[in-house]
Amino acid sequence: VVSVGLLASSSAGDMRTQATLLLLGCACQCAALRATAFHKPTSFHATRAVEVRLSVAPPEAPDVESVQELRSPEELRKGIAKFYDSSSGIWERVWGEHMHHGYYNDNEKKNHQEAQVDMINEALKWAGADDNPPKSVLDVGCGIGGSSRVIARKYGNTGAGITLSPVQAGRAQALSDAAGLGDALQFQVADALDMPFEDNSFDLIWSMESGEHMPDKRQFISELSRVCKPGGRIIVVAWCHRDLLPGETQLLPREERLLRRINRAYYLPRWCSVADYAKLASDFGLEQIRTDDWTDRVKRFWPAVILSAFRPNSLLGLFRSGFTTIRGALVMPLMIRGQRRGLVKFGLMTAVKPESRVEAAARQASAVSSAPTRPPPPPPPPP
Repeated sequence: VVSVGLLASSSAGDMRTQATLLLLGCACQCAALRATAFHKPTSFHATRAVEVRLSVAPPEAPDVESVQELRSPEELRKGIAKFYDSSSGIWERVWGEHMHHGYYNDNEKKNHQEAQVDMINEALKWAGADDNPPKSVLDVGCGIGGSSRVIARKYGNTGAGITLSPVQAGRAQALSDAAGLGDALQFQVADALDMPFEDNSFDLIWSMESGEHMPDKRQFISELSRVCKPGGRIIVVAWCHRDLLPGETQLLPREERLLRRINRAYYLPRWCSVADYAKLASDFGLEQIRTDDWTDRVKRFWPAVILSAFRPNSLLGLFRSGFTTIRGALVMPLMIRGQRRGLVKFGLMTAVKPESRVEAAARQASAVSSAPTRPPPPPPPPP
């Protein structure tokens, strides 16, 4: 198990060293997590075994200001693109088209890919998108377009998706074309902090687990608000750190250090809380702001991902995808540790961009004019 920590904190090295460390770690990870991927441990010994195996971690970073910050914004952009260029292929082969958490009810048994589709539908339902289906959708951090295709089939909308990864953008378009959605959905490489869209362009702005990568969360929410149409909705679903307690001004040092280790592997900047997202939405004049914590709904996901990553048919793909993907696979237990400590949260935030009275009246008039008209009643029968 020590090999997991060594590799997670090391530089690239040669592939023989990586292979040795990975194989040493695989058996321990799988043995500990197999019992917890789909259900709770059945005994004290099973619980204790998992805790022991997840307790070994990379050497702690020294206490410094902004300990979570490891890279400049430009380094993050390049690293994110490289990470997803190299890892998206193996993820798709093992898990399919969705690159985000699954949604699970208590003790519910379901296919994990089905759970990922449920996450999309449940988030849309929770946010109220079903009550006012969008005609145009922007998928910010689109991956290979899985969410975009589910939403387009659900609502019949057009849409666009952006990602920093050229590999993802190309694959998203290819899969959408093959699904008969190529005319409705368009994907491109673009920076979410400087999007190539006009103001007021989309009815729904969808960000599923992409806000984590944004080094400037204020600019991120600013851009989401800018491209959202008046009356449109923004949905942000993201890993967050816990909300600060009254009197706290920052996380505990040990919490900062744990997030730093996760950041190193996944090219993440400093984290924020779901309360921070809500505050930013309010700062930019958004309304009907709501938040929620779905950590309990996703806690079965990471153990399942770890098990799938360390199966024999996945190991070769890990080796071929390179060091950054291997390191990301081995750091996944730290996400579980963060969740169990109450540090890592799976947060949701939704808000609506306000519209003026003139805009509201025009939208209502348009809805009335586009509504189907009933045919006149038939004439009464002759006497």
